[in-house]
Amino acid sequence: MSSAIYPSLKGKKVLITGGGSGIGAGLVSAFVQQGARVHFIDLVDEVTATLNTGVLGVAPVFHKCDLTDTPLLEKTLATILGDGPVHILLNNAARDDRHSLSEVTSDYFDKSIAVNLKHMAMCTRVIAPGMKAAGGGAIINFGSISWHLGLPDLVLYETAKAAIEGFTRALARELGPDNIRVTTIIPGNVKTPRQMKWYTPEGEKQIVDAQCLKGRIEPQHVASLAMFLASDDAALCTGHGYWIDAGWR
Repeated sequence: MSSAIYPSLKGKKVLITGGGSGIGAGLVSAFVQQGARVHFIDLVDEVTATLNTGVLGVAPVFHKCDLTDTPLLEKTLATILGDGPVHILLNNAARDDRHSLSEVTSDYFDKSIAVNLKHMAMCTRVIAPGMKAAGGGAIINFGSISWHLGLPDLVLYETAKAAIEGFTRALARELGPDNIRVTTIIPGNVKTPRQMKWYTPEGEKQIVDAQCLKGRIEPQHVASLAMFLASDDAALCTGHGYWIDAGWR
């Protein structure tokens, strides 16, 4: 799949959370190909495939960090900011563990919100002042189609993903005067190794049959939308969600 080239992305400093696999790895690869200076955070040890995207441009820099450990996250962000501000922040990391309401203890609630929502606020709080000083930037939060569909066994994940759209609206208003744009990407079912754990071939066929377009959404499709929203071509796009779901609603 060929993608557009965005001259405004070349040389920009980009931070991607959850960049070691799935959609995040697709984002890392795409922004590297644009000539951006990419940093990504993940908890996993095996990120060789993501790091190998460096052969396409400036090698991305991996920072191992548990995003739910706020003091460690702040330390990691300080390291990333050591050589200058981040121009583009992609709050991508999340974990869609299946669970029922009966399993939602107080501890489970806190952990689920921490991994799916809290770190976005923590990253944005630390990164935004540098963006302001640099004259502006773009923050892209990643939502989900799941809560719009009311999918089963995801009550806390869907609660967090619904909140992200409100978070985006509020931040767009607060940070707009600083020329910082804030948007949400709302993917449908994206074909990643993790998602394939949850779906049988029959279940996958049901999803495709429910889509207006019959292709499977893959990480590079999501990355193409993210690159547009991060670029100067989207200079007046803020405060809203942008769907990439092949019409699965």
